[in-house]
Amino acid sequence: MTTSEERDPGTAQAWEALGGAPDLAGRVRYRGAGDLGDGPLPVRELARATVGVCGLAAAELAAVRAGGEVADVAPLVVDEGAVATAFVSERHLRVEGRAPVTFAPLSGFWRTCDGWVRTHANYPHHEAALVRALRLSSATPEAVRAAVAGRTAVEVQELVYGEGGLAVAVAREYGEPQPLMEPVRVSGARGRTLGDAPIGRPATGVRVLDLTRVIAGPVATRTLGALGADVLRIDSPRLPEADDAHADTGFGKRSALLDLAGAGAGGAGDRAVLEGLLAEADVVVTGYRPGALERYGLGARELLERWPGLVVAELCAWGWREWGPWAGRRGFDSLVQAGYGIAARCGRSDGAPGVLPAQALDHGTGYLVAAGVMRALAEGGGRGLRFSLAGTGSWLVRGLLGAGPAAGPVAGAGYSAEPWLRETPSGYGVVRHAASPFGEWGAGPSRWGTDRAVWLPR
Repeated sequence: MTTSEERDPGTAQAWEALGGAPDLAGRVRYRGAGDLGDGPLPVRELARATVGVCGLAAAELAAVRAGGEVADVAPLVVDEGAVATAFVSERHLRVEGRAPVTFAPLSGFWRTCDGWVRTHANYPHHEAALVRALRLSSATPEAVRAAVAGRTAVEVQELVYGEGGLAVAVAREYGEPQPLMEPVRVSGARGRTLGDAPIGRPATGVRVLDLTRVIAGPVATRTLGALGADVLRIDSPRLPEADDAHADTGFGKRSALLDLAGAGAGGAGDRAVLEGLLAEADVVVTGYRPGALERYGLGARELLERWPGLVVAELCAWGWREWGPWAGRRGFDSLVQAGYGIAARCGRSDGAPGVLPAQALDHGTGYLVAAGVMRALAEGGGRGLRFSLAGTGSWLVRGLLGAGPAAGPVAGAGYSAEPWLRETPSGYGVVRHAASPFGEWGAGPSRWGTDRAVWLPR
């Protein structure tokens, strides 16, 4: 077993972006090997660095809760096999032996008259919007291929977005630089005083309100759950989550439904329930595009005005920049790869765009969010943080490319996912799943939306 003794440059970059004390970055070491190193971009470096800083933030929070200081943060070793397995957790998922469908038939790359466009139609409402926008005679790949062949990529993009669907022209150049993390506001108030925590579970007793969907946000909150937090995910019944997605990311949390947009007494009652949850929360993590939650008074600034001791972490697809031209658009990892120039950089030998060896923007951002939350808790709370998939992509193609290769074994040498796979009963039946790099969850996920919207007793 080989352990890298060199200071990892990617870990140092990410830790600095999170505001951590520079000397601590050298306390993270890596051992073993994964299989994320193939391709032109440093995905292995991104994966290990994001998990590494998450572990370091957990160690910092543990030291603070034990009454210590930065100098008391314990060194840690991260296994790259665990990292590589967790970074493709959706691929390892089996629900009662069944493999999930990762991408629907109408999701993918399509050749246009001037290049390529990427669509995302995994959710039924997005597929319906794609069919409407392109006036497809049938919801088939053949119909999509024919409909886009005579149009420009940008024309398809705008037609589909105009109908509420998801399509992005494949960019040939990298997008504008974006920060890996940016503070929104520091309230000056401290959150609830946290006492000591059990070894290995530094987030014990922390209440996390999870307002996220799909992968990045749920990865962040399932990680906080693995580290001891009481995580309660809240969704609208108007936006059902895919069962397979929740079977993968629903570990370490409970899931309830509240309809804030509902008219009449039901909607008012659900809003009152949410207000009660917020009043007793320590952390709020949101994963909707800019402006989507502000209309309910749930943006970071509004939340910190009312509950100044909170930690509020916001994440979106395209970046914030005070709601620039793309910030308000919906997006997924695959679309950001396409629109940010990553898909073109990973192009195949036949000229078609390619993809990263993992949905690394999603998973990497998830671990960064969890790390940022724990750093904020260690500093006393009372602050807002912003992350984006585009920010993580910007770091991948700019900062990490210049940082040099990861130290340690060659990627893929001797790697097997088997040591990091588990079988656990859940609300969906027995699921095979990737373990957390930070230990075991106490139980499998419940079915989406079936838990009560209440906090567990402290």
